[in-house]
Amino acid sequence: MFLRVAAGPLPRVGRLALLSLSAFLAIPCIHGGGAVLAAECLLEEDKATSVVAKVIDGDTLVLEDGREVRLTGIQAPKLPLGRPNFDTWPLAGEARDAVAGIALGKPVMLRFGGARIDRHMRVLAQVFVARDEGGFDWLQKEMLERGLARVYTFSDNRACSRELLEAERAARGEGRGIWADPFYGIHDAADVAGLLERVGRFELVEGRVASAALVRGKLYLNFGDDYRKDFTVTVQERDVKLFGRDEPWGSLLGGTEATDVSALAGRHVRVRGWLDRYNGPEMEATHPEQIEFTGDAD
Repeated sequence: MFLRVAAGPLPRVGRLALLSLSAFLAIPCIHGGGAVLAAECLLEEDKATSVVAKVIDGDTLVLEDGREVRLTGIQAPKLPLGRPNFDTWPLAGEARDAVAGIALGKPVMLRFGGARIDRHMRVLAQVFVARDEGGFDWLQKEMLERGLARVYTFSDNRACSRELLEAERAARGEGRGIWADPFYGIHDAADVAGLLERVGRFELVEGRVASAALVRGKLYLNFGDDYRKDFTVTVQERDVKLFGRDEPWGSLLGGTEATDVSALAGRHVRVRGWLDRYNGPEMEATHPEQIEFTGDAD
């Protein structure tokens, strides 16, 4: 069953019990940094409730019922967590401490907007933390608003991405948290050498699309005159149809059978994902939330 979140007061919630689903549906009020969750953000309910027993890092926690939960929709700065030769990302400790301060020892509700389990058998959920005085804090949005995480979505887990992107954008605009550290800066698509130094990292890259092409169903966004050297974003054929369902992509692509995508040329975009190298630096996009249009076309 899906629930639609709307404004309204919530009665007080005890530390060891959460509201029943019927009460929640009747008068929900979920907040993230004081902002009410938008009505179009639909999430599926989880009847099981629990208390946060442990915080692993800035986007992973463990419940008293034994479930390990990955906070879907965000990526916090990473800790080594036993991985050899892995350097701690800046502000990783602060991110973990922030989650602990908000959620440790408190009851939580889990809500789902896509895949529920990852390959590590962690639960994938939006997490809402009960306040002592009543109401809930949307944990993902709170972390983004503090500047202690970036939006990190998947093609099978995209729910509420617009609200999350808005929270990230606000924190970035004010230089909060990670956005004051060059490690997390937005990189220029024209800086090929700089991007190649960051291959293997999750990055945000911004620039103007020089040309676009659909080749055997695969979409290429080229950010320079030489696609063999310059930064390129690719969308596999299996994912192009997903892009075509959303605007402005539907209009720009002209439908899933489009053969002319020249309207994408000149558009200014911000793309997020893991940097790879194929000839020059490359990033694969699997869903529309990875690419934001940041300005008018030239």
